Amino acid sequence: MTDDTRAVVLASGGMDSATAAYEAQTRGYDHLYLLHTSYGQNTEDREYECASALADHVDAADFLHVETGHLTQIGTSSLTDDSMDVTDADTDSDEIPTSYVPFRNANLLSMAVSYAEANDCGAVFIGAHSEDFSGYPDCRPAFFDAFQGVIDAGTKPDTDIDLVAPFVEWSKTDIAERGVELGVPYEDTWSCYRDDEPACGTCDACAFRLEAFQRIGERDPIEYAERPTYAE
Repeated sequence: MTDDTRAVVLASGGMDSATAAYEAQTRGYDHLYLLHTSYGQNTEDREYECASALADHVDAADFLHVETGHLTQIGTSSLTDDSMDVTDADTDSDEIPTSYVPFRNANLLSMAVSYAEANDCGAVFIGAHSEDFSGYPDCRPAFFDAFQGVIDAGTKPDTDIDLVAPFVEWSKTDIAERGVELGVPYEDTWSCYRDDEPACGTCDACAFRLEAFQRIGERDPIEYAERPTYAE
């Protein structure tokens, strides 16, 4: 039988998944199992450090690090293919960005559900949000609804695992505001697509992050090579 005090959190090392972990705790999930994956992304070492730090901050019941090299072999993403440049931010674009890793969340969630079922966890948390699904097809609410059906159909009859995307209708600004309220250690999170340190400040991930902190009147605690003003 699943235990409603246990949850798996997909921990990328970024601010959204860190906030999701703290959100899970506020919802009564006292035993967190953090799953972090390295798939050949440009900043995988820094992301691993941040995910590992998060495990310490939340006193995780377990921290599982998995290498998924097949996503690099598949290619076609500027996060994993050295022949593709990470583009500068265009926060108004509706195009799917070059950073999209094909069907990545299905891969990651499949591992997370296996991990959850093996540890009798009652939920899997993912930090995807509205500005993600505007560009990434596998961050849309319809995707998570459909994947819940996959979980229900593909696990043991006495298993009851909820797929929780608590911020799926939220903006990055909403997440930053909630994280500050919860005391999330954002100094130990990483969003940049290009560099391990300092963050570039100009890729999509940096732009959305900086804009969020600027909108709530807080200074992002990590270091940037450039710190442009994105908020209106």
